[in-house]
Amino acid sequence: MSIWFKDYSEMNLEDVSIGIDKTLGIEYLELGDNFLKAKMPVNEHTKQPLGLLHGGASCVLAESVASFAAFLCINPEKKNVVGLNLNASHLKSIKDGFVYATAEPIHIGNSTSVWNVEITNENKELVSIVKFTAMHKDITK
Repeated sequence: MSIWFKDYSEMNLEDVSIGIDKTLGIEYLELGDNFLKAKMPVNEHTKQPLGLLHGGASCVLAESVASFAAFLCINPEKKNVVGLNLNASHLKSIKDGFVYATAEPIHIGNSTSVWNVEITNENKELVSIVKFTAMHKDITK
């Protein structure tokens, strides 16, 4: 059984990236029954001065994919999603290619959700691990 609020199987993930996601080249790749996956290039927009993937860019990727996943779990006519907390551990450096982020729920409640995001390189090696908490804010009051 899927965790999503409704059937999003017909959603075109190519049309989802806007704002900072688009600026950093984040592309959403796959929506599974209990996960959302995206990728981001390691390039001049996402590197720090030493030529490595910037930890902040990894955090943007993680928050984007987890926030979007959290949004897909709520009724958008009644609630919205905002980030409450993000905790990241960067485990491996990367200089080029792509990184892939997969968000999976740890907890989905009425007012909050907690997501585990694993960021890997093209060799499926763990680059960063992120825990993200979202608030499901009631917009009807």
